[in-house]
Amino acid sequence: MTTCVVALGKIGLPLAVQIASKGEAVIGVDINQEVVDLVNAGIEPFPGETGLAERLKDVLKAGNLEATTDTRAAVSRSDCVVIVVPVVVDSEANPDFSAIDAATTEIAHGLKKGCLISYETTLPIGTTRNRFLPMLESVSNLSCGSDFFLAYSPERVFSGRIFSDLRTYPKLVGGIDEKSTERALDFYNSVLDFDERHDLEKPNGVWNLGNCEASEMAKLVETTYRNVNIALANEFALHAEYLGIDINPIIAASNSQPFSHVHNPGIAVGGHCIPVYPKFYLSTDNEATLPASSIAVNESMPKQAVHRLFGSAKDALAGKRVVVLGAAYRNGVKETAFSGVFPLVDEIELLGGTALVHDPLYSQEELLSLGLVEFQLGSQCDAAIVQTDHEMYRDLTASDLPGAEIIYDGRGIVDIAKLSPIEVVVLGVG
Repeated sequence: MTTCVVALGKIGLPLAVQIASKGEAVIGVDINQEVVDLVNAGIEPFPGETGLAERLKDVLKAGNLEATTDTRAAVSRSDCVVIVVPVVVDSEANPDFSAIDAATTEIAHGLKKGCLISYETTLPIGTTRNRFLPMLESVSNLSCGSDFFLAYSPERVFSGRIFSDLRTYPKLVGGIDEKSTERALDFYNSVLDFDERHDLEKPNGVWNLGNCEASEMAKLVETTYRNVNIALANEFALHAEYLGIDINPIIAASNSQPFSHVHNPGIAVGGHCIPVYPKFYLSTDNEATLPASSIAVNESMPKQAVHRLFGSAKDALAGKRVVVLGAAYRNGVKETAFSGVFPLVDEIELLGGTALVHDPLYSQEELLSLGLVEFQLGSQCDAAIVQTDHEMYRDLTASDLPGAEIIYDGRGIVDIAKLSPIEVVVLGVG
């Protein structure tokens, strides 16, 4: 069997390598020639994924993986096509389907009878059936359910630990019809391995959710739950501040009871998933109130942090240099999608201040390309806000931020003793 994996990004390439490691022939497709060349040379295009460098070399040596930019030709040689093309979104998380539409059209041109197509990109409910199915049938002149088979199986992995996550979490599958579902179940069972988990209601493995819509919804449910949970934790944290108490031991105490699973509060919710997918869910359920409320709460946190420190008067920060510590949306990941750094900088500048940004993962030039001005530790400033939980910020000292009178720790990560005599305000700690 030959499998084509379309899009060799941070999710697609490890998946292609996983399938190839099971002895299957895999053709990886990407529109970026540089990515294709690096993969064929055995070089990971984006360092940092645990185990990828070694496993990539192994499957290339075994002759089980090749990469190309020619989607049609790759699909024409394949018995299964897995699509991991991203759906990009604008600042309001409105989806832009142009890239995945283009990939779908190319796939349809190369589609042969008997092929299974599985979308793994996170999608609004109904997209596989209502958008991609008609496109595939129209362009290919083939009929789903008899000539080819179509399923949806969301990726559920975390960058940096993808191979581990593929073993840990059940693989959710739903097809357009019963035959498509069966084909998808057989495929994923053949290319994935699963660790035993005693905490699940049924054995870990490939789970049949019945149809595409159920599988699409499952991914949106789990990500929307996280957004709502974080919003609740943030509201708890803000109230704890008002009461003059520490929310952290309260959350720990609550979670000692098995029916409570309160997440940690934070100054911002960033990344491609948690800020975005609740809006995908709302696109088909406009009567839902909790997801909309949680989005509003979480998106308000950066502004609340600035106002907590300095008030909201127009010139509250006139002449002040305020450092945002961390451009990345989370620790150790060089990615700024929906990062809290942007609303923080906007609010600082709206109040008349000069916003500066430090991040150990980004050069001065890279920060400038994002519209951010670099701050170097040891330079003068008036205040600082911890936006990202980078490990190095645990060791911040007063000498790193000379002149600073106050620090707002939006991640609960700094060592207050090391920052003396700077005043430290911690999210959720009154």
